[in-house]
Amino acid sequence: MNWKHEAIEKLKEYEVRKLSISTIPEEIRRLEADYRRIRSASGDSTPVKGGSSAREDILLSNIVRREELVRALDQAKRWVALVDTGLKALSPNDRLVLDRFYLHPERDSVDRVCMELGIEKATVYRRRDKALRSFTLALYGSLEN
Repeated sequence: MNWKHEAIEKLKEYEVRKLSISTIPEEIRRLEADYRRIRSASGDSTPVKGGSSAREDILLSNIVRREELVRALDQAKRWVALVDTGLKALSPNDRLVLDRFYLHPERDSVDRVCMELGIEKATVYRRRDKALRSFTLALYGSLEN
């Protein structure tokens, strides 16, 4: 396994996964509100051939979706915490380089890093490789299997 590639993917996905930590609870609250609005299924009608009523299906679907979102929220929190731990292991300059290349990439990122750190382009790429190496080791303890 190429752990550096995995580390790069984590950096690229970091911002959206971090955002999901705030959007998932909102979706759970929306589903809870929907659940309260669904009228309870009537128990006096007999389902056709062992089926269930449409309201029961809607209620069950709502419950399942909320449970899946709770699990997704837990996973997102763990995932973001892992990346945060890897980023904390870096120097401020290394974090800046990874931020410009992977977390918040923009056009002319290299030139921007050159200006911010007062270094040449060739040095920027060496810094990026060093920072990525440190980040990968902090996450996985290895660069390749």
